[in-house]
This record gives sequence, structure tokens and C-alpha cells, in this order.
Amino acid sequence: MEQNEVLKALQRDHAAELKLAAERLKGTARHTEIIPSKVLSDMTGHEILLKPENLQVTGSFKIRGAYNKIASLSDEQLARGIVTASAGNHAQGVAYAARERGAKATICMPQITPPLKVDATKAYGADVVLYGEVFDESAARAQELSDTEGMIYVPPFDDYEVLCGQGTIGLEILEDVPNVTDVVVPLGGGGLGAGVALAIKTFKPEVRVIGAIPEGSPAWKNSLAAGHVVAADQVRTSAEGVAVKRPGDLTFALLNEFLDDIVTVTERDINEMILLMLEKHKLVVEAAGAVSLAALEHLNLRSRKFAEAKGPHVVVPIMSGGNEDTVSIGAVIQKGMITRGRIMHFEVELPDTPGQLVKVATLLAEQRANVIALDHDQFKASSHYANAVALGVTVETNGPDHIDRVLEALREAGFQPKRIY
Repeated sequence: MEQNEVLKALQRDHAAELKLAAERLKGTARHTEIIPSKVLSDMTGHEILLKPENLQVTGSFKIRGAYNKIASLSDEQLARGIVTASAGNHAQGVAYAARERGAKATICMPQITPPLKVDATKAYGADVVLYGEVFDESAARAQELSDTEGMIYVPPFDDYEVLCGQGTIGLEILEDVPNVTDVVVPLGGGGLGAGVALAIKTFKPEVRVIGAIPEGSPAWKNSLAAGHVVAADQVRTSAEGVAVKRPGDLTFALLNEFLDDIVTVTERDINEMILLMLEKHKLVVEAAGAVSLAALEHLNLRSRKFAEAKGPHVVVPIMSGGNEDTVSIGAVIQKGMITRGRIMHFEVELPDTPGQLVKVATLLAEQRANVIALDHDQFKASSHYANAVALGVTVETNGPDHIDRVLEALREAGFQPKRIY
């Protein structure tokens, strides 16, 4: 976005525009209800209240910004058709909103976009063009189509109407949680973060807004440190919804002013939170939506305002979406179970004599380690002349301490197990 456009947007009547967005979205976007999380509250020592945009229409917050933008267009503009770029959730939001307004939509998506999101976008009647390896390449293609064919480009984040639509989440939080002290939001291009921060700081500036990013997507951290937009050299994260190389110019201008803190989380943090939401809340949250949850244990909640405050903070993390395909979520569950010590795989070499496999199986049963998979192969032994058999075993366990007990029991029985994961 050009600098003069950024300055023009910053001078608009934010309170009025946010309220207008809320009016436009009535009957289209859901007012998602706050969900208290006892498990996260116990884990952090603060009151954690979830904002579940994974339960939103189309499965993510993106419908808010997309619909607000498209609702602001004239009939003549709608007749020219809509084009945008997206890693998935914005695509569905634009496709849904365009269908509601009777406009034709073309969506450019990275080739790595999960099939679930591609199919869901097509189901809303949009044409999908798979182009590029990352969002930025898809966005360039969408802009090219807009320039050559006259379609109206609906930016996924760097647009005032779009971010005001996302900002309605902040309005709902202030309405539903009047004692909120902190709001945590995942940052990709910055539309969600900028919109929420604009709403919070416009109507209740004492509430802190904290951004959360994966460690493999450093653009926001680098940009805020430099004081200007800095594109990341590369982006590597399972959270494709926030895998953006370059933050938006308008979103940066707003977050540079309004963001109180930024937290970096690991892929392990993200996977563990996806698994925790499934187990404890029965909620499907995609990787990008779990970034704000993963940040909770890393928050620095000390500030002058709260230095003398009594009681815990009231923190609202925004779960931005839940559009995870079954293959990806299966892999995430397995990774999460491994990192939490719920699954362990080990290898051990056994004498090639009858009864050895039964001995190991009996020992595992005594330790209450449930066997999931077993590979018994004499050709994997360290030597064909050792009269030995290689045994690989995957077991379900109850945490790191249980794993240690299982391995120690094997050693005490004369085996030499090697833990693989």
C-alpha cells in the first residue's frame, strides 16, 4: 500500500467505521461466544477465556473482513468480479461474501494449500487458481489478474475495510468480557492483529494487545524491531495461515503504534495446543489458530498498570480458525502426543530364541504400556551372525515419567532399549 493511502486510512473515523462494520456483519458473521478454559487457567495462573473464531462461519475470522470489504463496494464494482489471494481462510471468506452479494470470485492460492481449504472455497462457487509456493507469490498473481482483467482486488489484510471487519472481534471481546486485561492475537499479514488492536485501543486503550508469531515466521518481530516493514528471507512453519513473508504497510503502521508486546512460539508449542484443545475442549483448531494459545505460557504480563493489581489477569486468546484437514491434523496429533510423552518408540535387539518376544510383551503389559505397533525382523539385527533379532516397538504411555519407568524395567530385565522418539 502506498504511503499516502496509509496516511489517509489512519485519519478516518475509526470508532464510526468499526461500528459500521459491526452493523454490516449482523446476520452474516456469528458473534462467537467466549469459552472459559480451566485447563489453561490452571496452567498459566491467570483467567483464560477463549475467543473461538474457529466456530465462525466458514471456519475462521476471515469472513468478517471479507464481507465488510465486499459490502462496501458499489454494484458497478461488484459486476466487474472479485479477485483475491489467500492461504485458505480469506479465500473462503471472500468466496462466501461474493456469493452473498451475487458477485463472481476468483481466488489465487499457494500450491501448498491443504485440499480441504481448496475444496471448501470451490464449494462457495469461486474459481480457484493454484499459483506459487507461498502467499506472496499468489498475491502477485491476483494483483496481475486485477490489473489486466479489471476485477476488484480484495486484499487479505492490508486494507482498511478488511481490518475493520476483523476488528469487530475486539468489539465483541470488550462487550462480553468487560474486565479483560489482555488480548492475544496471531500475526500473519497483520489484518486480524491490526483490526483487533484498533478496536481495543479506540474503545478501551488500557487493555493490552499482544501479538503471537511462530519462530519460523519472523517478519513481524524483525519489522517491529527495525521500525519499518522488513520482509523475511524465508518462512517455515506448519501454521500456513500466518506464513507471510511481508507484513502489510497499513497493518504495520497500526500495530507499530498499538501493539503492546510480541511473543514467539515453537512448532512444538503449537502442536501441543492443538492436541490440548482436542482433548480438553473438543475443539478443532488449525495451527495458525493455535499460535495465540501457544503464546500463553510465554507472556510477560508485568506492566506498570498491573504492578499493584490484585488477582490474575483476564486474558482472551483469539483462536483464529479451525480449517484443518484430516491428514494434517492426524500428523499434528501424533507429534503432540510424542512431545508430551504419550507415545514412545524404541528398538531393542533380542536373542533369536523362542519366548523373547513374549518376555518383552509381558514386561510392557506389567508396566501398563499399550503396544500400538511392533516390527520383529531378524534382518535388521546388527549382524547376521549374531543370532539376534531386531525388535521395534511403539507404545502408548502416560508421560515422560512413565517412559522412564518402561525403559528402566527393560534394562533391569537384561535388555538394552534404544529410544527413537
